[in-house]
Amino acid sequence: MHDMVTAAPSAGTDTHCPYCALQCGMTLRPVTKSVPEGEGAGVGARLEVVSRPAFPVNKGALCGKGRTAPAVLATRARLTEPLVRRRAGGELEPATWEEALSRTAAGLDGARRAHGPDAVGVFGGGGLTNEKAYALGKFARLVLGTSQIDYNGRFCMSSAATAGTRAFGLDRGLPFPLADIPRTGCVVLVGSNLAETMPPALRYLTELRNNGGSLIVIDPRRTRTAEQADLHLAPRPGTDLALALGMLHLVVAEGRLDQDFIDARTTGWPETRSAAMAHWPELVEHLTGVSVPELRQAVRLFCDPEHAMVLTARGPEQQSKGTDTVSAWINLCLATGRAGRPLSGYGCLTGQGNGQGGREHGQKADQLPGYRKLDDPAARAHVAEVWGVDPAVLPGPGRSAYELLDALGQDVKALLLMGSNPVVSAPHAAHVEQRLRSLDFLAVCDVVLSESAQLADVVLPVTQWAEETGTTTNLEGRVLLRRKAADPPAGVSTDLGVLNALAARLGWEKGFPAEPEEVFDELRRASAGGPADYSGITYGRIAAEDGVFWPCPEPGPYESAATHPGTPRLFLDRFATPDGRARFAPVTHRPAAEEPDADYPLRLTTGRVLAQYQSGAQTRRVDTLNAAAPGPFVELHPQLAGQLGVADGDRLAVVSRRGRAVAPARVTAGIRPDTVFMPFHWPGEGRANNLTNPALDPLSRMPEFKTCAVRVEPA
Repeated sequence: MHDMVTAAPSAGTDTHCPYCALQCGMTLRPVTKSVPEGEGAGVGARLEVVSRPAFPVNKGALCGKGRTAPAVLATRARLTEPLVRRRAGGELEPATWEEALSRTAAGLDGARRAHGPDAVGVFGGGGLTNEKAYALGKFARLVLGTSQIDYNGRFCMSSAATAGTRAFGLDRGLPFPLADIPRTGCVVLVGSNLAETMPPALRYLTELRNNGGSLIVIDPRRTRTAEQADLHLAPRPGTDLALALGMLHLVVAEGRLDQDFIDARTTGWPETRSAAMAHWPELVEHLTGVSVPELRQAVRLFCDPEHAMVLTARGPEQQSKGTDTVSAWINLCLATGRAGRPLSGYGCLTGQGNGQGGREHGQKADQLPGYRKLDDPAARAHVAEVWGVDPAVLPGPGRSAYELLDALGQDVKALLLMGSNPVVSAPHAAHVEQRLRSLDFLAVCDVVLSESAQLADVVLPVTQWAEETGTTTNLEGRVLLRRKAADPPAGVSTDLGVLNALAARLGWEKGFPAEPEEVFDELRRASAGGPADYSGITYGRIAAEDGVFWPCPEPGPYESAATHPGTPRLFLDRFATPDGRARFAPVTHRPAAEEPDADYPLRLTTGRVLAQYQSGAQTRRVDTLNAAAPGPFVELHPQLAGQLGVADGDRLAVVSRRGRAVAPARVTAGIRPDTVFMPFHWPGEGRANNLTNPALDPLSRMPEFKTCAVRVEPA
């Protein structure tokens, strides 16, 4: 498929990559030369990616996924007409939009009338634009009247968001621009393999080291990212919390506290100190497998320079104690004065393309636009006024993502699924697939016939990133504008158009415009005064300024500035808590929800590979990417391979209490002998999420993707 990248032209459409939370800048222009037979020969527009070096986040650099992104527009797998299942057990068949929309409206409304509004569920995605996420939440709460809405971002950043809000009063992935990273003295990177998950970001770590700073990578695997580190710590999966507590213990014992910062800008230190002192280095070595000398070296590298940062990703977050684990790393920053100051702080490397904006504007179970809380009377009153309804009609908080999926076919009878593929991406995936099959009605909006769409009663074909305009918010909190570069295939609608048409059929002729800028203008009003205030941001400003950092309120009538400048750096003067102080959290280590035993003696951890993305619904349709990463594998240490009598490439079965997955062995010394790794991008017999544990964090409701007990045997 066509994946050409050329030098910047004088013409083209400036936009952003559809994949990860970097939201790399690129320019798209139509392909003017012929494409070889079999490449890009589908129904959509053929575009080529052009370097956009002026955009500050990636400065023209792109990974293979970004370079090949236009291929998905033109894939033969593209959906170009609605599909309906006209009888139970029948096949999906082509239909008109009128039939498909009428069936969808009837399926959702029928469940609501028969069983009540909470019998209808809505499941969104962290890849939806801000406009779509906002409209989806509004549609669920007003048109359907249901509390049962959540999204797949719950599986990504929710633990970091919960911990950040608990400590700082506000969640934004990075409280500083990426450009600050090379200027700090040390970065502790916890559970991130950004060399493969967001490759253009690696240059920030390379520049850090070139500037004399140090990099500590914490990961049970020696990844491409870990190979760049000054110090690589390889703890057992599920023990990151103990590791952070051990480092804080040493900070106290070695007299490395910033007591002035603690006294002036924090609360809760005495209880947190007591909790940390119960985790002495030798105990932490026993729990984690990280030696005491390595712990001491990590503390020295982190504390010796004037500035330092801790950045976490899914490794510590996707645990049943993910919130407390992130809190322990935040505690380390606060205790050493490495927060709320230039070139220092804690940040989360948000994963999905709009993982940040997607969790701000209403598609979460407990949330209203502007990162407002659904159970806050003032928030309900403000949003209800924007929507022109009585606050009393807004439902309360609903189930979290996995709990919603687990309730399908039982309490929840009908589901609208948009921008997600839980058959591949959810934990305990075989169970989730069974729950989807048990629904009375399932409607899916997607660009291809994903594994989840294959189970639907109605499939609605929708546009992709380059065929529509909308905003996203990257991991820095920079609100960006994706511009339409091509027309979609005939027979394809936008997601906003789908919501507009369904709302009209369900009695809401107004309030759900299909024009994205009109939706964004309403989002601005709804977010005004909230934690994630977008009211001072417009499409014109985003285009002129290469993005605007929130919060960015609209200046009041008596303020001198014509526009608020946006907020690239948070917390420099005060934290977003009522008293302006950051809050320590007195956390203690506890085991994973499922520890190895005689029947399941190993630990499984899961993750991504360079050439695929999330559930693979898009990237698995790109020939270039499939050639680089054709299928799943089981990564294991040579010592374990020897015990099992298997060689590289042999088929292995990985078995947990929930299921089984089969894939070829990949033998490497870059993983702990007590741990195996599988990427989660594929369905079928190699579906890694057959194995994963849906045990939930009690605060964030994050499932424990990153560790579970398994056994491995020749298949």
